[in-house]
Amino acid sequence: MQEKGSGRYRIRDLATGDRPRERLSRLGPEALANAELVAILLRAGIRGLNAVQLAQKVLIDAGGLAGLQRMSYDSLRAYRGLGPAKAAQLKAAIELGRRIAVATPDERPTIQSPDDAASLLLYEMGGLEREHLRILILDTRNRLLRVAEVYRGSLNTSWIRIGEVFRDPVRLNAAAVLIVHNHPSGDPTPSPEDVSVTKAIIEAGRLLDIEVLDHLVIGQGRYVSMKAKGLAFPAA
Repeated sequence: MQEKGSGRYRIRDLATGDRPRERLSRLGPEALANAELVAILLRAGIRGLNAVQLAQKVLIDAGGLAGLQRMSYDSLRAYRGLGPAKAAQLKAAIELGRRIAVATPDERPTIQSPDDAASLLLYEMGGLEREHLRILILDTRNRLLRVAEVYRGSLNTSWIRIGEVFRDPVRLNAAAVLIVHNHPSGDPTPSPEDVSVTKAIIEAGRLLDIEVLDHLVIGQGRYVSMKAKGLAFPAA
């Protein structure tokens, strides 16, 4: 039953068969809808909305899971029905998901394909509000030495210092790099500016004897390999 006078609708107020925690224990987390998983974190709703309904409202207002990921702690804290504790729980869960997405049993994963590279950064970079340019720095066996952030802001050859792209690779005696940047719009289609920047980076890499393997453009839950599309990279 609802707690008398509280005006809060908790998960236990739902019929037993509809409770997200019970459904998770019976069917596994993969069987739950996004709103049910969020409701487990929220635990309680507000007057007129149970926890699942509140979770649905939060997700709709945020624009789905990707929008929820992008919301700041302060924005979540200010949302009616959440507050500091629930905002912290949501941000903690999102951060754990990000860390799991980039975790690997091998401390130095090998990048053999665009999918390998995308798997390291797709979850995190797909939720960023601004454009970020990062590089995967690789050794002679394409093992990851480091992920370095080079730039934040719209890509433009007049703003990016190409020397900054290769500063860490040169210092680490890298054999190759792979460029990754995101489009906050969610559409990973490379722009003419993306192509121009990539050509400049490839040319600088030739002079330094550091191969540029690819440039991935990340959107919301998907990415484009510029090399696979034949953009900026010379034909094989």
